[in-house]
Amino acid sequence: MKLNSKFWFVLILNLSGSALFAQTAEYRFRVLSLFQPNRIEDLRQVVRKLPDITLVDISFKTSIATFRFDSRKVFPGAKTPEQIVAHLSNRLRGESQGAFEALLLCMVPKEQLKELHIPIIGLDCKGCSYAAYLAIYKIEGVEYATASFKDGRVVARINSEKIDQATLEKALVKKGVSLKNEAEKK
Repeated sequence: MKLNSKFWFVLILNLSGSALFAQTAEYRFRVLSLFQPNRIEDLRQVVRKLPDITLVDISFKTSIATFRFDSRKVFPGAKTPEQIVAHLSNRLRGESQGAFEALLLCMVPKEQLKELHIPIIGLDCKGCSYAAYLAIYKIEGVEYATASFKDGRVVARINSEKIDQATLEKALVKKGVSLKNEAEKK
């Protein structure tokens, strides 16, 4: 039987009354704002400022980070995965001036996600790329995204039952991002 990571997270949380849970554990979350590889070091610097929380591992390819902490000590009163992720997000946002957030892991199997590549044009700066990223990342059904004007594209892995490419393109245009295919039509 294959168990997903949310099951293990919930299982650990349900053991909260035991001595085992009082020990430090590792938790995996998606991280908002990992839209370019250089953002990994930015996240490392933020987490170094958070006492009792350690960044164990991070993957730009999946936007998933593994953190180590004792949830009872660091987030007293948090009992559910949603409460823990909310507390961690608050700490990350506070230390990063709103740049980073933690999100629950995707519950859709990776092989069921569709990867989209949307060609974009514009300035090659971190802020512009971040704006394009933010235009789509928090849309329901988007499980992973990157944005780079230097590479000329936004990449997103989506749950195609909830979202499609046209909706993402509309969201990008609404935020002022120029799509390459639209610019060529003019």
